[in-house]
Amino acid sequence: MSDDEFHDEDDPMTEAGDVRERIEQEADHAVEQFDEGIVDLLAWLLDTETRARIYVSLRQHPGSTSDEIAEATGLYPSTVREALAALHEDEKVTRTKRENDGAGNNPYEYSAIAPSELVEAVVGDVQTELNTVFNLDRHIGGADAVETDADDEPVTISVEEADEE
Repeated sequence: MSDDEFHDEDDPMTEAGDVRERIEQEADHAVEQFDEGIVDLLAWLLDTETRARIYVSLRQHPGSTSDEIAEATGLYPSTVREALAALHEDEKVTRTKRENDGAGNNPYEYSAIAPSELVEAVVGDVQTELNTVFNLDRHIGGADAVETDADDEPVTISVEEADEE
């Protein structure tokens, strides 16, 4: 007799196991979709998907070295180091030397800035761009140009942190 002959499809234990497996697969799929949505949004904010994946990894594991980030993300170590340098230059991550009691190399530990800080930085850039578009006629001397203050910024975006309940 084969294993299929012993598999009773009417067995409640088999059916429960199948349902549980389907639920776990759907949950895994939902998490993957959520993660990909977050990475897509962060890629827009941080310029690349690589930087977004590194940012997420650092939010999950602050104080990671470039090698630890490469392992966590599956990215090449050289790619991680290059992206970390850019993120550090853009002030999206911080870095400190890892303390080491031995005589070895002390690698940098990286941490990502808080999401609220990331949003605040982007909001300022978006506000500037929107004000430039809003005042386009004045900048190019178009026929519909309206006289306004040189410092006129009709678009103002403010970000407030949500109250924790």
